[in-house]
Amino acid sequence: MNQNDPEIVERLQSQFPDALEPVAAIDQPTLQVGLSDLLRVMAFLRDEQKYKMCLDVLVVDYLPTHPRFELVYHLYEPWKHARIRIKTRVAINQSVPSVTALWPGANWPEREAYDLFGIVFEGHPDLRRIYLPDDWDGHPLRKDYPMTGTRID
Repeated sequence: MNQNDPEIVERLQSQFPDALEPVAAIDQPTLQVGLSDLLRVMAFLRDEQKYKMCLDVLVVDYLPTHPRFELVYHLYEPWKHARIRIKTRVAINQSVPSVTALWPGANWPEREAYDLFGIVFEGHPDLRRIYLPDDWDGHPLRKDYPMTGTRID
């Protein structure tokens, strides 16, 4: 059951007036946040607004636009059964602050984003490939990854 928190956007905008921009969404509150404000907003959501679970960290590749990638965080507040989606844009070769200190469950989704898209999470406790071998060349979910993959001799 997802009831959402109808006032969460207003509370966040009053706390961070210049850091957030609402994004139209039909299923849950969605906000765009600048990369420099990401940890402050996430810590506020966890500590003050009780979003105790990071359900997932996803990546969208918007090649050829700049910044190229969009990180999408799905958070959950168990007492109100409320969800919120936080988005931030990331340029290629730009690092992102890890949220694993706030939500240890973000460890593997961040590793997956690193492995498959090449997003580097600054401060991650164990940032290494999760699916592919360590010597794999490239990141296969990027839109410019060769369709034929890599050569196998």
